Amino acid sequence: MTISYFGYGSLVNTQTLPEGAQVVPGQLEGWVREWRIWGTTEFSRGICALSVAPKPGVTIRGVLAREPKERLAELDAREAKYHRVAGIGPAFLCDAKKEAGPQDMFLYRSRPEHYGWGSDAYPILQSYVDCVLQGFHAFWGLEGVDHFLKTTDGWHVPILKDRQAPIYPRAQIIRNDLLAEFDQRLNDLGVRYLEG
Repeated sequence: MTISYFGYGSLVNTQTLPEGAQVVPGQLEGWVREWRIWGTTEFSRGICALSVAPKPGVTIRGVLAREPKERLAELDAREAKYHRVAGIGPAFLCDAKKEAGPQDMFLYRSRPEHYGWGSDAYPILQSYVDCVLQGFHAFWGLEGVDHFLKTTDGWHVPILKDRQAPIYPRAQIIRNDLLAEFDQRLNDLGVRYLEG
């Protein structure tokens, strides 16, 4: 028995997934990403993470991931500030075979008590953004990075510069030239940075 879910942020980066997870890139119709889930880390640091919201006419790239059913509790723990939204398979289309996702496919969306825009007290972690963009780059190159930036709302939320001392628990080692590409695009968006 397996579970199937849509990854649209850090779950797109296969280096954050357990060994044996099967991943297929594709796109989901009718949803938009948002920097709209806030909470605290185990170190009592306020942070902002990605969520999604229904939005007709928008299509976001991401991955269909499959894992053994016994991994569900561990996955739910990773996504503790989210609840599962089931039945999204028909809105998903695989890149290669142009097939829909399984009927029982689900995604994680912010729990109501954590649903809110980030702020100076709850900033986006630079190490988290880097991880997400690395995942999109691995599947779709710089076009995928540009797509992510364009189809994500909330770039008014500040980014905390934690790249040199990452707070994000699944931070990745990324080539300097790729980080420079990320930084240039974020600067073009006019994002505001907070010093770590």
